Amino acid sequence: MYHATFQGSHYHIGFQWGDRLARCGKFILESIPFPITEARIQFAKQCNPIYREYFPQVLEEIQGIADGQRCSVDALQTVLFSMYAMPPACCCSCFAVSNADHILFGRNSDFLTALESNNRNIIYRFSSDSFSFTGNTTAFVQMEDGVNEKGLAIGLTCVYPPFIQPGMNAGLLLRFFLERCQTAQEVVWWAERLPIASAQTFTVADTKGDILVLECYAGGLQVIRPKKKRPFVCATNLFHSVEFAPKNRLDIDSWKAEPRYQTMVRRLEQCAPLMGLVEARDLLAGKNGFLCQYDRTTGKDTVWSVIYDLRQLRIYRVEGNPCRREFMEDTRFCFEAARRK
Repeated sequence: MYHATFQGSHYHIGFQWGDRLARCGKFILESIPFPITEARIQFAKQCNPIYREYFPQVLEEIQGIADGQRCSVDALQTVLFSMYAMPPACCCSCFAVSNADHILFGRNSDFLTALESNNRNIIYRFSSDSFSFTGNTTAFVQMEDGVNEKGLAIGLTCVYPPFIQPGMNAGLLLRFFLERCQTAQEVVWWAERLPIASAQTFTVADTKGDILVLECYAGGLQVIRPKKKRPFVCATNLFHSVEFAPKNRLDIDSWKAEPRYQTMVRRLEQCAPLMGLVEARDLLAGKNGFLCQYDRTTGKDTVWSVIYDLRQLRIYRVEGNPCRREFMEDTRFCFEAARRK
């Protein structure tokens, strides 16, 4: 996993990264794993005004990358704005637990082994009023899980979209939430107001112990909260709310999304009230049923796993499959703002 720390304005951060790659002879547009079709180009053009209205900072960062790479900003926007809305998409598992002793967020990122070298862990420290955060991604600019300086943790799982429309996609929505929100409820507030392009779930947890799953796509949003005596939520790559479950495309390969979901539900029903870090690690490592036990020869695997301990403000990550590698604590990110609260 590639690690980077960026500091400054959004434009400066983008330029710094784009230029750094160019100096190493690496050019983003030469390694995009899907074709840049006319449909993607036109879709991205329709999304641009929405980002300009709601998240202009990310446009500044993309412009910085383009200038650093000496490439077309329109081409980069086409890649970024159509991603998640137009498959391929990542296939992942998330859960959050809030009990008397712990507030834990866990996520396995499942993706193609051929693209493992592109996986990134980034720390952003902004000179603007955006919250600093650290996040992990299989892409660039967009984030697939992360935690910000206020102790808000979020992870996405993609769902095959019933339909799409111009709007903000999963990876940029998640990043917007990390930069703008302090609590799970603020995430809900924004999600109800932002135009959404792709279909996904967001598992959200904050330092107050508020946990929830947002199921959302261009057709609406559902909020799933813990039930009485069941202090957990979880999500994979299917909708599970009563309202949205009929929207699932069951003919699409979801990488065993339902077995992964049932593994988490069964284990969390048993241990969530007393779950600690050890139990969270074991669940993500597949010790309680199928969650990450992919056959790598098929080109699929869990490519990283992360736990955000929001009571202790600690981060643990496996760079690879957690059934074969150990979680290691990452102490590089500063939670000072959350500690002061």
